[in-house]
Amino acid sequence: MPDQDEDTTTYRVVVNHEEQYSIWPDDKENPPGWRDGGRSGPKADCLAYIEEVWTDMRPLSVRKRMDAAQTDTGGTPEPKP
Repeated sequence: MPDQDEDTTTYRVVVNHEEQYSIWPDDKENPPGWRDGGRSGPKADCLAYIEEVWTDMRPLSVRKRMDAAQTDTGGTPEPKP
């Protein structure tokens, strides 16, 4: 018999339009704006997968703006004081 505090829920990794990751119970429909992220299983496995693949925590829109600014200036933007 499982421990009452043990989480036996099966989760899946979900990703939003900003390429931010989260987990969601596998037996529920994805929340609006989120799609499957390619992994399901115990919570610890899903979180380990997210840690492995989500290496840049910046939202996609921020990454795109920073890339555009870098291209416009021809290099790495200088930090502001």
